[in-house]
Amino acid sequence: MREHPPFVVSGAAHRATAVAGTRYYARTVSSAIAVIVVAAGSGTRLGHAEPKAFVPLGGDTVLAASVSGVLAMRRAPHLVLVVPGDRVEAARERFAVDAADVGAALDVVAGGATRQESVAAGLAVLPAAVETVLVHDAARALTPALLFDEVAAAVRARRHGIVPALDVVDTVKRVAVDGRVVETVDRSSLRAVQTPQGFPRSSLDHAYATARGEFTDDAALVAAAGLVVETVPGDVRAFKITVPADLRRAEQLLAEQRGTEARASEPSAADATPAAAARTALPRIGTGTDVHAFADDDTPLWLAGLLWPGERGLSGHSDGDAAAHAVCDALLAAAGLGDVGQIFGTADARFAGAHGEVFLAETRRLVEASGFLIGNVSVQIVGNRPKLAPRRTEAEVLLSRVLGAPVSVAATTSDALGFTGRGEGVAAIATALIVPA
Repeated sequence: MREHPPFVVSGAAHRATAVAGTRYYARTVSSAIAVIVVAAGSGTRLGHAEPKAFVPLGGDTVLAASVSGVLAMRRAPHLVLVVPGDRVEAARERFAVDAADVGAALDVVAGGATRQESVAAGLAVLPAAVETVLVHDAARALTPALLFDEVAAAVRARRHGIVPALDVVDTVKRVAVDGRVVETVDRSSLRAVQTPQGFPRSSLDHAYATARGEFTDDAALVAAAGLVVETVPGDVRAFKITVPADLRRAEQLLAEQRGTEARASEPSAADATPAAAARTALPRIGTGTDVHAFADDDTPLWLAGLLWPGERGLSGHSDGDAAAHAVCDALLAAAGLGDVGQIFGTADARFAGAHGEVFLAETRRLVEASGFLIGNVSVQIVGNRPKLAPRRTEAEVLLSRVLGAPVSVAATTSDALGFTGRGEGVAAIATALIVPA
């Protein structure tokens, strides 16, 4: 048997991994990307004796769930776990095989007295070949691999700091220490920032070398050093486990995920017949449609996975992305898994304000869990605006990346007929082809 360096096995790069709501295939190993998972905090607000990252979750620990998302990235990264000093050896033993299975290098180091000191300890062990560094809080245990890939890709493309962020949907008040409301804060420029936060290695090294004082996250530290930090859309699943209610929410989401996967894999009585076997071996086609009216407020427009600045937004429980929702319906129909309303119901607060990428990534996971791969998808947008042509390629690239398959996007008007012709909203029609895995 061929010998490999400690904790690095490059020959397992094609292993399929289903974790944290997203199933990915780790096809390549990239020593140029590192992910530092900060897991050295005490987490006293959770009410457990163990450090937060080692609190039980889904049959394992918070840290194990968090690491699962990292190891499901398309490019297996150099993984650095920063844990309490008395947990270093146990953590190394626990995660060595998981990292090796996808070809990821692994380091485990002791954290410091502060988060900043812990990240610095992680940075100190990275090899010179690392060019992009993602810093992730282990407490955001259900963060999907898609978000890690998004942040890493944005750092490489833009060459500066990138943080995932969600729109603030609640009204925000500034309150005095005595509880008196002082003012209502304009939320249009506010964002709720998550992790992983990504940076060029040189930028993060410089920021830590010149840091003056303590900062609540790496984006603030990097910005204080005079460097640029921008945002990409965050993910509702990347919430932070801080109090017992958060832990219960995470347990529920993991239980629902396991239940969905189990139902998708259960054979029916008809599956035992030769005719049924022949049918499942054939490609399957599904169609989907979605319609959203234009909103009457300042809601931003999200369509085909893209933000359209200056355009009137679409109303909906989520971001109203009719194109993304139609694609999800087509894929779910092809796989016989129901429809968007069943999987992403409006009663589910997790998907309030969620972007189309969240729905698409989860739909892909469900389709693949049911034994299919996505062949290709086409979606046609019907409406007077926005004008798709200038951004058609951008939309196709984004949707194809999320689904792992070619997606073509087209647009048309309805010649002034119907609600789309009157400019009251947007419709979308999608067709999807899936094939047995």
